[in-house]
Amino acid sequence: MEFSISALLANFTDDKLVAPKALEKKLDCKDDASIRKLQIALDALEKIGILVKDRGRYRRVSEEGVVEGKLRCSSKGFCFAIQDIEGSEDIYIRESQLNNAWNGDRVLVRVTKEGSRRRSPEGEVRLILERSNPSVLARVKQTDDGFRAVPLDDRLLFELMLQPNGEPVEQAVDQLVHVQVLRYPLGQHPPIGRVARILGGDTDASDVDIVCCKHDLPSEFPAAVEETAADLPTKITKTELKSRLDLRQITTLTIKPDTQPDKRDGLDDAITLEKTESGDWQLGIHIADVAYYVEPDSAIDREAQKRGVSVYLGDKIVPMLPAPITSNLCAFLVGKDRLALSVLVTLDAAGQVLEYEIQPSVIQVDYQLSYQQTQAILERANDENSLSKAELKQFAPILEWIDNLANLSRVLKQQRQQRGAFELNLPEKPLPLDASSKPEHEALFRPKFHYDDEGALGAMVVSPSIPTHTMLAEFMLLANQLVAAHLQALGVPGIYRVHPTPDPDDVQELMKLASSMGIDLHLEQEDTVRPQDYQHFTQKFAESDAERVLTYLLLETLKPAFYSTTPKSHFGLALEDGYTHFTSPVRRYPDLLIQRVLHAVFNEGRDRKTSRAKEVVDLRHSSCHGEISWNVLPPEIHQELEFHFHTVVVHLTERERIAQEAEQDLEGLKKAELMRERTGEIFHGLITGVQSYGLFVEIEELLVEGLVHVSSLKDDWYEYRSRQQTLVGRKNRKQYRLGDRIEVQVKSVDYYRQQIDLLAVGGGSEASEEPEVDEDTDEPADDDEL
Repeated sequence: MEFSISALLANFTDDKLVAPKALEKKLDCKDDASIRKLQIALDALEKIGILVKDRGRYRRVSEEGVVEGKLRCSSKGFCFAIQDIEGSEDIYIRESQLNNAWNGDRVLVRVTKEGSRRRSPEGEVRLILERSNPSVLARVKQTDDGFRAVPLDDRLLFELMLQPNGEPVEQAVDQLVHVQVLRYPLGQHPPIGRVARILGGDTDASDVDIVCCKHDLPSEFPAAVEETAADLPTKITKTELKSRLDLRQITTLTIKPDTQPDKRDGLDDAITLEKTESGDWQLGIHIADVAYYVEPDSAIDREAQKRGVSVYLGDKIVPMLPAPITSNLCAFLVGKDRLALSVLVTLDAAGQVLEYEIQPSVIQVDYQLSYQQTQAILERANDENSLSKAELKQFAPILEWIDNLANLSRVLKQQRQQRGAFELNLPEKPLPLDASSKPEHEALFRPKFHYDDEGALGAMVVSPSIPTHTMLAEFMLLANQLVAAHLQALGVPGIYRVHPTPDPDDVQELMKLASSMGIDLHLEQEDTVRPQDYQHFTQKFAESDAERVLTYLLLETLKPAFYSTTPKSHFGLALEDGYTHFTSPVRRYPDLLIQRVLHAVFNEGRDRKTSRAKEVVDLRHSSCHGEISWNVLPPEIHQELEFHFHTVVVHLTERERIAQEAEQDLEGLKKAELMRERTGEIFHGLITGVQSYGLFVEIEELLVEGLVHVSSLKDDWYEYRSRQQTLVGRKNRKQYRLGDRIEVQVKSVDYYRQQIDLLAVGGGSEASEEPEVDEDTDEPADDDEL
């Protein structure tokens, strides 16, 4: 098995000695070649002083002034090493100090110069821990010494020498190709690669193929994974059924975007709802038991960990798990017995959690509804035509049941909002297709809900066109929250979802920009940013004509969510005590790991302090919270889970980021293609950003953003007022402000860079004669002349 230096060094913790045999097992080195590579790596790390050898075993040496980070480079050659530790400074690295590291690589950096108030610390790459570019998207050119591949990404400042691979490389000249890296730079020797696939010319290459190649997304599973998946048992044994809570007689429902039988991705959660004898509600949130089928360190598990998450590229899905699991064994199909992990919550009429338990179960789905069908049921009283006669008959037994479900969801939402959680109202608009449009462009404007919780953004996104998604999300958020609380109460290892608090300086800048647009924002507690403030902000935005622009500005202040082994606050959901991802194990690897922890508790957990103790607790029930004073899991299991989680959390956060970038890239390419077909046309636009170099304008009809470069504003010499985000003409006093509506013409489109250049052909307003004032000095501020 191939392994990185990062994966190798992750096995050295707490200054402990590690034997090569243990490393062979951890890194899955089974053949002579991989064992030899491991020994070469150990020898090299010992030689450069990263490891020391003691009686045949190795220990990591801690080095002062050496930090780990991920390189983020510019097209001009300079880079920054971004540390994983929240709040750490980025380290500036000159091109001469990269030591053949590339953009995106994970590196060890030696700090050579401390930072100051205005300057970042500087450093040099000491060691490349993990390469992030096993392949590149490139164009082929012919030179005097052969053929070379020039990466399309201008942050990759190198060319690869191409080796012949059975096909004439001449055919690839001037074509877009996917190049596999065979050897990285070695001293003064350039990298070597081979053409893995010719994608074609500018009009031939598929946008999905481009994105998959750019982000090195696999098109299929390795043979070992397919074979292992094909051998998984398709029948549930009687022994397994007896060991689980049998919930098959309870009315069970799944709600998904599509009810087509060939679209089964995401059928991994279901809902039940029953009235208790005391008049309360018992809500059941049932999640497919993926951990039952995917054993730790199996071929399927290693591939799932490597992928980290499913990637959604329009109608194409790059799945985390193979089809036998996603489309059958762990798909909640109507009338089929399925294994689940069930969170059974008792709530009162106000939505307060009275108690809950987490149980391995067996369920059987009775109804599968689409979002649209569910919404039609909820609207039937006001719209007699919302359901057909056949649907009314089919769903008659659950009409009231769904009404109760919606009511319970509403009270849960009220509780979340009272807690301070906020929601984002992002625009969604169907594309008005005409003769020149392509049907696939409709995908640009479909709401994108890959998960039934808050997803990757960190905050809930409301969708007026799909309100039933929000209804379902409330239940999934509750399940994630309760599982996180249960793991902490048991004192067992976990992986938590963390959403950091925005930087106060960024929030102050947002408030100033809003003020320049006539919106008064303030913090309830000075210099302290709370979720309640963002809730108030979004409420103010909704009252303004500039809601869309202000929401975009607010999005820029949010920090990305990440995974951690330590429970921390989640800003978007206004949770202080920890939150986890549990409800999408088919599509997210962290959710699968949480299932493994729960199974460890079910199978190995100690429900009493000693074997002789008479008082026991129910480890599956919330009644045990606060009653446990012992280690629930055996030490070896606890340590193994804790160590494994610690080694993978950064990787899992990174895989999620790559998935987001790939999805954004595909959307960018589709939008570029759409606008390339409309070059020369004039549209209404909304100014969503102003910089010294120009205006970012969103074309309102299509929700596509482009740039009006300041050099194209020929009617005057424009000055940039940064505090107001405004460009002002020096002579004619014409201004372009954030939130203004203007008319723009599509000038040109760079498809591969996803850049749309626009010309301003109408709009703008008259600027006031009052100069911009510096708030620190009360003096007129200097305009940036252009």
